[in-house]
Amino acid sequence: MKRVAITLLAMSVSTALMAAPPKFDGARISADVKELASDAYEGRSPATAGEEKTITYLSRQFAEAGLQPGGDLQDGKRLWTQAVPLLKGDIVGKPQLSLSRDGKAQALTQGQEIAVRAAMNGASVVAIEDAPLVFVGYGVKAPERDWDDFKGVDLKGKIAVVLVNDPDFESGEGDFDGKGMTYYGRWTYKYEEGARQGAAGVLIVHETAPASYGWATVAGSNTNTMFDVVREDPAAVHPPLEGWIQRDLAVDLFKRAGLDFETLKQQAQSRDFQPVELKGETFSADYAVKTEVITSHNVVARLEGSSHPDETIIYSAHWDHIGVGEPDARGDRIFNGALDNASGTASLLELARGFAKAPRPQRSVLFLAVTAEEKGLLGSEYYASHPLYPLGTTVAVINMDGMAPFGPSRDFGTYGAARFELLDQLKDVAKGWDIRYTPDPKPEAGLFFRSDHFSFAKRGVPALSYSAGEDWIDGGIAAGKKASDDYTAKRYHQQGDEWQPDWSFAGAARDLEVVYTLGEQLANSRAWPNWSADEPFRATRDASADERK
Repeated sequence: MKRVAITLLAMSVSTALMAAPPKFDGARISADVKELASDAYEGRSPATAGEEKTITYLSRQFAEAGLQPGGDLQDGKRLWTQAVPLLKGDIVGKPQLSLSRDGKAQALTQGQEIAVRAAMNGASVVAIEDAPLVFVGYGVKAPERDWDDFKGVDLKGKIAVVLVNDPDFESGEGDFDGKGMTYYGRWTYKYEEGARQGAAGVLIVHETAPASYGWATVAGSNTNTMFDVVREDPAAVHPPLEGWIQRDLAVDLFKRAGLDFETLKQQAQSRDFQPVELKGETFSADYAVKTEVITSHNVVARLEGSSHPDETIIYSAHWDHIGVGEPDARGDRIFNGALDNASGTASLLELARGFAKAPRPQRSVLFLAVTAEEKGLLGSEYYASHPLYPLGTTVAVINMDGMAPFGPSRDFGTYGAARFELLDQLKDVAKGWDIRYTPDPKPEAGLFFRSDHFSFAKRGVPALSYSAGEDWIDGGIAAGKKASDDYTAKRYHQQGDEWQPDWSFAGAARDLEVVYTLGEQLANSRAWPNWSADEPFRATRDASADERK
C-alpha cells in the first residue's frame, strides 16, 4: 500500500486554524485525585480491594462522560477492563539477612540497611548461606559497546554487588550516553543480567544522585508485594535474590575486605574494569516467599472514530500505586499516590470528558488506565504485547504521569532525549499557549525507561510522556524546582504523597488543552508520525508500514 509522506508541515495545523479546545476543570481534577488517593482506596495496589474500588470508579466516570467500553470482548461485547494476569509475590514474615566475616555475623534489618524483594524466579524459599560477594562494577554486558563488567567471572553461588546507573554517570561522558541513562543503567536490567550470569543474587548499591531518589523511596518500593508478568521461565530474568543496600553499608563492607569503595567505583567507569571478590565477606539470606497468579486489570474507554475507526490514538496513565506497607514515623501505612499517579488518572478522566463533548474525531481515541506501573510497567507491557487494537495502526501514545497540581508553567518537557515527529508536533502545538519545550533536566534519572510510554516505544509506536515544566508563571524556576525537589525527597513513593487542599490543578487544566489539541490534530488527519531515522525504534515502526494506509 502507498504510505502517506509525512513532514512536520503536513502533521501540524496552524494555531490560528485550530478549533478552540474544551476548557478543563482543575477543581474537578482535584476532586477525582482526592477520591482516588483517599485511604479508602488503600494505596491502589493491584489485586486488592483498592483495585476493585479504582476500577469501579474509573469505569463509572468514563461511562458518565459518554465513552464506550474498550476492553476485552465477552459474549461479543466490550468490557471496561482488560484482564492482566500477573505473578504476585510476598515475603512471609521477617527475612533473616546478614553479612559475615571470620565467623562473625552482622544482622541486617529489612528496610533499613538493606531492602530485598520477594523472589520472582519461581522459588518458594530463598536460602543462601555464606555466599561470597563479588563487585562487578555497573553490572553491564554490552557487546555493541565493547563492554563487559563480568569478564568471565563465575557467579554461580555468589552475590553480585553492582552500582546503580551506568558507567557514564559520574563523568558525564564515555561509551554510553553521557549524563543520559541508557537501559543498562536501570535496576531492572541489573537483575536481568545477574540472572543471565547465573548469580545467586544481585545487590544494588544505593546512592541518591545516580538513583535519582533517596533511600526512603527504595525501601518503600521494594519491601512490599512484588508483581511480574507471567513468564514461562522466570529464573531466566530473575536471580534468586534481588535487593538494594545502603551506600554506607557498602563502603564498610568494602573496607573490611581491604578495598576502597570510591577507588573501585572510579575503576568501574572504564571498560578495562575487572570483577573484584570481596575476600572474606559472605552474605546469608533466609526467608519464605508466597507466590500466586492473580488477575489485575487495565481500564479501557473508547471514543470510536467517525471515518477511520480502526486507527487509534491512545492517551494513557497508570492508576496503581504501592498499596499498604510498613508504617512511617507518623504511623501511616498507606501509600496514597496522589501525584503518582492519581493526578494523571484524574487528568485522563477529564480529558475523556472533553473529547466526549467535542465533535466526533475521524480516528478512534482510547483512554487507557493501566495497572502495575509501579511494579515495572506491567500493565502497559501487557497491553503492548496483547493489544486490543493493533499497534501497527496505533498513531501515537500520549502518557501522563504526574500532572501539575499548582499553577501553570512557561515550559513543558518529556522524558528522555529521543527524536521523533510526535515531539516536534507537540512543540508546535505548545507555541499556541506560549509554552516552550525544555529538554529533560535529569537524563541521568532514566525516566524514559520508567514510564508507561516505553512499553509502546520499544515496539515502534511513537510515544511520549508529557511533563509540566519547572518554570512556573508564578514563582519562576526557583519555585518549580523547589517543589520538585521537595516532592522527590519527602513524598515520592512514600506515605506523604497525599492530596492537598491547596491544589488547584490550574496547571494540569491548562496542559490538558495542549495534549488535547495534539491528539485532536492526530485524530483528524491522515498523518502517521514516525521516529527520526537514527532512533532505534524507527526500524520496528517501519516494519509495520504496510498496515497503515
